Amino acid sequence: MTTANPVTAYTLTLNEARQIRAVLESVKWADEIILVDSFSTDGTLEIAREYNARIISEKFSGFGKLRNLALDAAKNDWILSIDADERCTPELAAEVQRELSAPRFDAYRIPRKSHFLGHWMQHSGWYPDYRQPQLFDRTKLRYNDELVHETYTLNGRLGLLHEHVLQYPWDTVEIATAKLQRYSTLMAQRYAQAGKRPSLAKMLLSPPAMFLRIFVVQQGFRDGRYGLILAALYAYYTFLKYAKLWELKQIPNPESHD
Repeated sequence: MTTANPVTAYTLTLNEARQIRAVLESVKWADEIILVDSFSTDGTLEIAREYNARIISEKFSGFGKLRNLALDAAKNDWILSIDADERCTPELAAEVQRELSAPRFDAYRIPRKSHFLGHWMQHSGWYPDYRQPQLFDRTKLRYNDELVHETYTLNGRLGLLHEHVLQYPWDTVEIATAKLQRYSTLMAQRYAQAGKRPSLAKMLLSPPAMFLRIFVVQQGFRDGRYGLILAALYAYYTFLKYAKLWELKQIPNPESHD
């Protein structure tokens, strides 16, 4: 793609061979592709090399740190962040090209059409799912160093694009529960680092509150059985992170026995 502002697309990977080809195919128009990979062993890197992606191998130390590593390594200031379960549509690629010919903002949020068990979730808090900016000038944005659900600091103007990223995070319930196991562990570690303590009330009340938030407040019931299953999975995740935080707090500090 030729624009006044060339683009680096980056993604974070760990054993993403199942999806990485579709991801890279969707951003092959970018001027540079970077993979920050946490030592995949399933063929992810071999696929990435087919797309001339620049591979940076780095042990997992939190999503925020890995994202900043990609920003530091990029040859271009304009960045497109694309997760390993996302796809950049041709319409979005064209909109990026048009917008970067004369950028009006320093960072842009992009709406996501997220699919659960193959179904586009139009409710349940999953659409349009604006989160952190995915197109931005790296000189104006920096990620914070949280282990998971990382935030960002933007020194500039924030805008919105209209075309969509497609996301396919949970193709099966088995994949969903495996990811929620990992994320709940990371979230428990983040809470522990922040000095949070798991009260009995949190463990008891937070899971049903999360279910009601997804299924009722965010109208997951309008997604039918998909919304019901998704709300139940989020309740399960919420219980897991507090249970794991409690477990971490039970581990004795070796230094206390010196």
